[in-house]
Amino acid sequence: MAYASSDEESIIMTTSKTTPKSARPSYRDDDQRWNAVVCRDPNADGHFFYSVKTTGVYCRPSCAARRARRENVRFHPNCKAAEQAGFRPCKRCRPNNVALCEQYVATIATACRTIKAADDMPGLDTLARSAGMSRFHFHRVFKKLMGVTPKAYASAHRAERLRAALARRSTVTTAIYEAGYNSNSRFYEKSFAMLGMRPATFRNGGPGATIRFAVGECSLGSILVASSDKGVCAILLGDDPAQLTRDLQDRFPRASLIGGDRNYERLVARVVGFVEQTGARLNLPLDLQGTAFQQKVWQALRKIPPGKTVTYSQIADRIGMPKAIRAVAGACAANPIAIVIPCHRVLPTDGSVSGYRWGVERKRALLKREARVSRPTERWPLRPLS
Repeated sequence: MAYASSDEESIIMTTSKTTPKSARPSYRDDDQRWNAVVCRDPNADGHFFYSVKTTGVYCRPSCAARRARRENVRFHPNCKAAEQAGFRPCKRCRPNNVALCEQYVATIATACRTIKAADDMPGLDTLARSAGMSRFHFHRVFKKLMGVTPKAYASAHRAERLRAALARRSTVTTAIYEAGYNSNSRFYEKSFAMLGMRPATFRNGGPGATIRFAVGECSLGSILVASSDKGVCAILLGDDPAQLTRDLQDRFPRASLIGGDRNYERLVARVVGFVEQTGARLNLPLDLQGTAFQQKVWQALRKIPPGKTVTYSQIADRIGMPKAIRAVAGACAANPIAIVIPCHRVLPTDGSVSGYRWGVERKRALLKREARVSRPTERWPLRPLS
């Protein structure tokens, strides 16, 4: 289940500005700067500028202009230094103006606020006109930055607003209209998919919503498997079975937790077998609850084969948000289904093994085990979404 998150706008605002230092190129010498110019690396924009002696202009590293000869190129820390050296700004990349990406970031953030404030979903034409774009261009830019379409973002936000309204209103009908639904019938068509239960059940705190679970043991320690009516909703690893149960209660505070019977323990045995047999397949339905952005990251993680690793920046590239590296790391940390969603296969840029929700030693053990059934653990090149 995907829902809108209050931090998604902050994710947008950081895509053009916030890159963890461990993942940020340094561009400390002219060789690195020249390589960035040759590759037209957008990550280098803002770190330095380059000028061309034969044209008298200076550019951003990502400028699409024809590449100059190396001997004619000089590097400058900022626009002021380039202009003091006698160079004028390029008319193509406009290095002395706000980057186009940053303009889009501000525009899409405004569109998100408009969607959140509206009682009815604004039409695509209305949003595009307010942004000063064609509807096609606005739709493409919004999806690239947010990871979802404007319609999906609005639907997710409305579902979140409904949850809040159900929690504070005395009747379901009042909550439905407060959330922006114009009719009961329109709402009830989608209510179970949004809430995972009947609206009245959700409003009353979740009695009747049932999650079955059982705890087993595997080579990584204790393992808890939990399922809703829709599918597996949690696989947790740890050393203390009681603590795993408490973690499950914290994650689903409104649900009734029921210990699994003999049939359910067979499901846990299947999961344990999947953990122990690297490369095995586990075809079980999943009930994933997270933001639209988290869902996008988790989907990308499931495509990483055993024995391969990727970086957080590669996952960001895969989902079409190349500078949302910190947000990708946060989505990995929020992953509720260990191993099946293989966040252990994601490493920092320096290749160190760190940042695993269930312990670094377990991450090392998993990577070592998976490396035995493949070539030595290597970075797996992900292609961007088409």
